[in-house]
Amino acid sequence: MGGNETDGYYCTICGGIPPDKTSTRRISIDGIETGIDRLDWIIAEVRKLQLSDDAAITEELLKRTRALNYVPSKKSAKYGEALLREFKTAGA
Repeated sequence: MGGNETDGYYCTICGGIPPDKTSTRRISIDGIETGIDRLDWIIAEVRKLQLSDDAAITEELLKRTRALNYVPSKKSAKYGEALLREFKTAGA
């Protein structure tokens, strides 16, 4: 993270305001530990939709994750797999 007192505190990767560390969960995506901001909220919101199809669940998880986090295009499928795994684990 970069910036100084006069510029504010901004992420050096995306330029946005860094997420609150207390709302970020780390999960394994393609073998790499990755922080997802507000993952618990994302899962709860998708669970409210009461979807039963894995593809639809994954699409909704990715949509909400992208709104709050950077998801590299090339890794979208891997993110989707990891998010679905977390979704299913959280519901167990």
